[in-house]
Amino acid sequence: MTISADHPVPPTPGTSFSQILGRRFGALVIDWLLCILVANTFADPFRDGWAPVLVLIVEYGFFIGLFAQTPGMYITRVRCVSWVSGGRIGVLRALLRGALLALVVPALIMDVNRRGLHDRAAGSVVTSVAR
Repeated sequence: MTISADHPVPPTPGTSFSQILGRRFGALVIDWLLCILVANTFADPFRDGWAPVLVLIVEYGFFIGLFAQTPGMYITRVRCVSWVSGGRIGVLRALLRGALLALVVPALIMDVNRRGLHDRAAGSVVTSVAR
């Protein structure tokens, strides 16, 4: 079956909005803690607030772009895939998604498909990983 722009990848059926939102938030918390640990190697993340944000953007670009999951997403069993094809979104679109996520507000404005502004701009969707 070929997926086209007319048939986008929907969020995983059977997963309620609150379940996927909770897992997405859990993934973000795990990733943020990892970013603070990594940023601590070259800056004081509590004094230099830009350091963990920069690490988060790079982490998203690398992990989502190449593997469709950050370490936090892997642990919470969600993945970020292309809205159109269901495949990886690539490094550049993942960097865009990470930069917009760092602004926070785009993530808070979601549509009925559970896609924040950062997901829509990157052409991505977060779905559950099948057990």
